[in-house]
Amino acid sequence: MLNSLSGRFLLLTAVFVMIAEVLIFVPSVARYREAYLETRLERAQIASLSVLADDMLDPNLERELLVNAGVLNVVLRRDEVRQLALSSPIPEPIFATFDLREAGAATLIGDALRVLADPQNRIIRVIGNPVQDGGLLIEVTVETAPLRMAMIDYAWRILILSAVISVFTAALLFLAVRVFLVRPIKGVVAHMKSYAAAPEDARHVITPSAGVLELREAEEALASLQVQLTGALRQKERLAQLGAGVSKISHDLRNILTSTQLFVDRIEGSPDPTVRRLAPKIVGSLTRAVNLCEATLAFGRVDEPPPTLMRVPIAQVVSDVIDSERLAVGDADISFAEDIPTGLMLRVDSEQLHRVLLNLVRNARQAILATGKPGEISVAAGEDDASWWIEVRDTGPGLPKRAQDHLYQPFHGGVAKGGTGLGLAIAAELTRGHGGRLELRRTGPEGTVFAIVLPKADLALSAAAE
Repeated sequence: MLNSLSGRFLLLTAVFVMIAEVLIFVPSVARYREAYLETRLERAQIASLSVLADDMLDPNLERELLVNAGVLNVVLRRDEVRQLALSSPIPEPIFATFDLREAGAATLIGDALRVLADPQNRIIRVIGNPVQDGGLLIEVTVETAPLRMAMIDYAWRILILSAVISVFTAALLFLAVRVFLVRPIKGVVAHMKSYAAAPEDARHVITPSAGVLELREAEEALASLQVQLTGALRQKERLAQLGAGVSKISHDLRNILTSTQLFVDRIEGSPDPTVRRLAPKIVGSLTRAVNLCEATLAFGRVDEPPPTLMRVPIAQVVSDVIDSERLAVGDADISFAEDIPTGLMLRVDSEQLHRVLLNLVRNARQAILATGKPGEISVAAGEDDASWWIEVRDTGPGLPKRAQDHLYQPFHGGVAKGGTGLGLAIAAELTRGHGGRLELRRTGPEGTVFAIVLPKADLALSAAAE
């Protein structure tokens, strides 16, 4: 029960009420002591009136008056004359004197606590003002034992009353918390569990109904979140279905285009000059279509295997990429350069790194070819204490604004006209699989620089592999 909100609130309420009662209890006991002594002074003053009326007072009557007043001696000062009105034998010397005429709250509280703490019966002198202006002052001597017993009895009654008030107040607050807080919170939790069981079902979205302002705001925020999540899940499902359909279409279309490409290769040998002139354009269009299908299939593979990390000479991977791109350049005026330190070894998946570099170098080649001007593509590599890095530089026209805004997002347009942007998306994903990152370090009219940064730390590489 104490682990629940209402249980803890019940306990805290009882504790706080008791603390408040204790703060009230101490002044109450001090006030009770003061009232007790003032009552003794009043009774003593009334008893002394008998002496004023008859100087020859019977000893038995005098003793009875002192017992009824609860005092041992009575001294009354009238007209600057101090007069012993009533007296009886004092069993021991006076322990202390207390003047109630000008005692402050702190003094009264301190005196009361000292009486409670001292179990011995003491004789004390108490001074006060007579009632009804019956003199200048009145002083009495009393025993502390009856006073202490009366104070203890009063304290017990206060404590019992405080406990009853605390329990009653805590119970009411407990019920209030259960009704106004705990029950609505449990309702929200039940809605969340129901929604979690079937988040695609819009019927499980919570309908805000709480009367408490804060809970109402929480329910409204939860409802908004559930609506957005349900929409996102539906969109994700539709996109997954669409992606599966596109992958199948791309697979079949690639096979058809590959067969068509073989037929076009034969057409290039036709003696008809028009056919010979148009054949390369048809081949180029078919090649781009095949590349688009292959890129779509590659990006759509959700079962991309994790990288198999091993020590790889980076120079060999770079050389293979550049050799394949040199063949694709043809007669265009594009030069290639390599700046790879001898013996530099990287801990990577060579096949996946080859795909990353091929996408970057191919994008650079297509960007330069689109300008129709000469250009250069260079690949450099190096290392520092924390990481390896590979830079791919080109002298192309730089990335357009649209490509920079959606740099690694697929199907937002690439560098070349009509591009899909899949190359950079695939390269960035494969790099992240190695625990690294693909950075655009510079782009503009003077060219573009991409960098592959791979960590050396075994922990990061192991986590990437997993």
